Amino acid sequence: MAVKIKLKRLGKIRSPHYRIVVADSRTRRDGRAIEEIGKYHPTYNPSVIEVDAERVAYWLGVGAQPTEPVLAILKKTGDWQKFKGEPAPAPLLVAEPKKARPSFEALGGDDEGKGEAITQKKKAEKKDEAAAESESTEA
Repeated sequence: MAVKIKLKRLGKIRSPHYRIVVADSRTRRDGRAIEEIGKYHPTYNPSVIEVDAERVAYWLGVGAQPTEPVLAILKKTGDWQKFKGEPAPAPLLVAEPKKARPSFEALGGDDEGKGEAITQKKKAEKKDEAAAESESTEA
């Protein structure tokens, strides 16, 4: 029996979440698994990768073959390099906390209005001109 380390898809249509599982190679993608050894959430920023390194090392030592996506995940976490005896990769990046945007008051904003608009609307100009002409004719 060939054993594979593969991804089991969970979640809604456009928000996939995966479990890294050890399963028989003949089972379907979301089918029965022998053991769950990790999680992968690609839609988060940065993506969340949780892997049980001891269980991965055990299953790789026993002869389980990872699929291509799982192999890429194991290379990022460093478990594949540890299994092969290669140097470890650089640590994964962690999202920086977002900077708080300065408030309106901190920027020196006033609650008081500036008064009137800089440019007047065209209709208002025509009415003003008509009112000025009527005043000049009356006087």
